[in-house]
Amino acid sequence: MRPLKYINQNEKVGMMIGEILSTGDEVCLGSVIDSNSAHISAGLDEIGIRVTRHSCVGDDMVELVAAMAEIGSRADIAVITGGLGPTVDDLTAEAAAMAAGADLLLDPVASKSIETYFAGFSRKMAGSDIKQAMLPCGATPIVNTCGTAPGFIFKIGRCRCYFLPGVPKEMKAMLSLSVIPDIAVYQGLEKSVTLRRELSVFGLPEALVNEKLKGFKLLFPMVKLGMIARFPVITVKMTAIGTDRKILADEIEKSGRWSADQLGDKVFSLEGRSMEAEIASLLVKNHATIAVAESCTGGLISHLLTNIAGSSDYFLFSGITYSNDAKRKILGVPEETLITYGAVSEETVKEMADGVRRISGATLGLATSGIAGPTGGTDERPVGTMCIGISLPDKTVAYRFNSPFKERLSNKQIFAICALDLLRKQLLMAS
Repeated sequence: MRPLKYINQNEKVGMMIGEILSTGDEVCLGSVIDSNSAHISAGLDEIGIRVTRHSCVGDDMVELVAAMAEIGSRADIAVITGGLGPTVDDLTAEAAAMAAGADLLLDPVASKSIETYFAGFSRKMAGSDIKQAMLPCGATPIVNTCGTAPGFIFKIGRCRCYFLPGVPKEMKAMLSLSVIPDIAVYQGLEKSVTLRRELSVFGLPEALVNEKLKGFKLLFPMVKLGMIARFPVITVKMTAIGTDRKILADEIEKSGRWSADQLGDKVFSLEGRSMEAEIASLLVKNHATIAVAESCTGGLISHLLTNIAGSSDYFLFSGITYSNDAKRKILGVPEETLITYGAVSEETVKEMADGVRRISGATLGLATSGIAGPTGGTDERPVGTMCIGISLPDKTVAYRFNSPFKERLSNKQIFAICALDLLRKQLLMAS
């Protein structure tokens, strides 16, 4: 039987292959979550580098050298994080030198950058800090403006490797300021144009979004389509890279319009903005203010709304009126309403929304009450039931929503976005 022959699609289209290596026992053991790899992958993807592997190796010299040598034999670009500090378990620079058969030397540029950093704190560089300036012979230092450990660029085998600190703040700054621009030049893309478009979607599962956009590749071969699911929102990403800005702009615009048409009213932002950012924009546009009374969402809506800079211009008041007593005493929900209809009812959330608007003096009142689970549901009101009330200057409306989830945090997240989405639609009607 003849062996199967696999075709490397990246090589077929001439796309550079990228890999990411995270180092450190704390990452391997799960003591620290590896958020660096996700951030780096997104950055590389935006400039056309296809990341094929994420790897993690602990603080072991033999394993580090082997991992770097393997990456050097198969990848074109690699970003390696961690292990650049002054302590004995920071082994990355020495491992990189060994993987390439190079010597480890004191780099004057790296040494100066460390001295400059400490000078800003009126502190001299300690003896152990000099270790961070020991780089493989032939490496190009990357200045670290947020910390002491310099990064460096160094070729291992066929691969151009970028070594960065594991501290996320330092890594992100160096990736943005030094690594991404250098890769663009290395690819010959410094004169190219990259255009992007994003749509924010709520109310459809990822599989259905994918189904609705099935004909995209045939219609827009110049545009790369991608999806990022951050529950409960999906971001549809379109990217076009080339040299003719006019043609790319036209393709991105057409692909964006077509995608929005396919997804209909489930698209809440044509610019890829968050739900809370869309709400903020509409509140400012309508010269409106908002107050929130939350029960089942436990303050999550208020948290989202106040995450936006400048929210004090439109956000007036928040109350987590979890108990029936709080609903009665603070919001003025009549005892009769709670007894007759229950806390989780359209009648109650309408009273809550009116109450929070009245006591705050806001233009709009938003209220939630529901059963997040995993317990507390009934046949009439199962886990996942939520009621949303919106008090407007001329009327008060209420909605009932049923989430299919039974897990508490998932329901709180979907309840919050659902309430904001209904508020968004009311604001659009008022615009």
